[in-house]
Amino acid sequence: MRAAFSNPLFRRKSASSMIGETGGGERLDRRLGPFSLIALGVGATIGSGLYVQTGIVARDVAGPSIMLSFLIAAIGCGFAALCYAEMASMVPVAGSAYTYAYATMGELVAWIIGWDLILEYAIGSCFVANGWSGYFDSMLRNLLGIHLDPRLCASPWDFTADGFVWNAVTLADGSQAAAWFNLPAVLVTFVVTVVLVVGIRESAGFNAAMVLLNVGVILTLIGAGAAYIDPENWRPFLHAEHGWSGVAMGSAKIFIAYIGFDSISTHAEEARDPRRDMPVGIIGSLIVITLLYVATAAALTGMTHYTDLDVTAPLAAALQSKGLTFAGTLVTLGILAGMTSSLLVGNLSQPRVLMAMARDGLLPIKFFGAIHPRFKTPWKATILVGVVVAVGGALAPLGFLADLVSIGTLFAFVIVSASVWLLRVSDPDLPRAFRTPFVPFVSTMGVLVNGGLMFWLGRDNWIRLIAWLLVGLVVYFGYGRRHSALNREALAVEAAAGD
Repeated sequence: MRAAFSNPLFRRKSASSMIGETGGGERLDRRLGPFSLIALGVGATIGSGLYVQTGIVARDVAGPSIMLSFLIAAIGCGFAALCYAEMASMVPVAGSAYTYAYATMGELVAWIIGWDLILEYAIGSCFVANGWSGYFDSMLRNLLGIHLDPRLCASPWDFTADGFVWNAVTLADGSQAAAWFNLPAVLVTFVVTVVLVVGIRESAGFNAAMVLLNVGVILTLIGAGAAYIDPENWRPFLHAEHGWSGVAMGSAKIFIAYIGFDSISTHAEEARDPRRDMPVGIIGSLIVITLLYVATAAALTGMTHYTDLDVTAPLAAALQSKGLTFAGTLVTLGILAGMTSSLLVGNLSQPRVLMAMARDGLLPIKFFGAIHPRFKTPWKATILVGVVVAVGGALAPLGFLADLVSIGTLFAFVIVSASVWLLRVSDPDLPRAFRTPFVPFVSTMGVLVNGGLMFWLGRDNWIRLIAWLLVGLVVYFGYGRRHSALNREALAVEAAAGD
């Protein structure tokens, strides 16, 4: 370890020391190959962002031009993906953007981005669990004729332009009642948490099966929907109210659909050959999901005019509106598989970030760094994340969660894009199995494009992000700074010099 600045807040850890820390003691199993990593990326990505947020953004913001919104978001992701690929192949340890910031910008910035990743993954999983419930309820109604109590399938609050309001649902007798909490979100989170505690191999195998089913269903949707596309539904191509600004606003709001490939980097310590497999997994998953997203958006808005979209389960509803009830049911099953996979990978990634922060002393190591002696997973952190996601998925509304995740993810992309350039300058001789091309152009564009999209999320989301980061700073100065491994090392050196 070495200090890059005299100010202790900006002391950096060398990349070589980070790699060395995983060589002994408690560590994770290296069992993930390139296919498993791509599957993890696709599985984490194709969830509520596509199946729920697409309908919301198309109806309220972008209209059919949501296809352009997906492409613009993909460009920003592409710049960040190339930067992630270099960092993950160069520093193949758990922690993702947090680890990269520690090697380039110092401890304080690393803490800020680590705290931001907690927001990204935890709230992202809450969003997926919440959205999962709507499709699960739809499947039970259409396939088995079972009707769940609406009060047990929705958040007690809704999020509108006026803030939080009580969420009213329609009961079987047509009357209105206040929702209680989202029970299916709690149940699916419990099942996923159990799978994650058991082991990474079991989790990856389960995820791969869900991903194959999910991609098959999406291709079915695109094929079935293509026969019912009416070009008139794409007119006007831009949203009637927002126009071209709706394309940019849509890119920012739909960005949650691209959360996934960055989570691959949290599993670098579990990759069999991280220097080769991490770039393949990160870039490969981004290419696959972009193609699927644009094609799905075209089919959805071509089948149903954007003003008539059902935002609860838009893809299944669009098929059923064309009389394809059985196809809609199949799609709902596939969507559930995809969202389950997305929830699994989100809850899989979050404990790895917490574990990396705990190894550095910024969080309690005995809890967040605990590895199960049999399953070799960070089991305590996994259970805690499961509890938080269950509570958030049961109580928080979808719209509020979606924008929080998007701004948190964009912030992480900005930091990683900047880190590549900084590390090229500060440590040019460090071995790089994959080199991001055209640096500093690519890293600069990663900062500008992703940073620019953050501004389209509006003042309220910036306020929430800043409030979250301020809470994180209180935790850092109250605990992390004093217990930091770098700080303890510096104090030991000073004490030795004093003697």
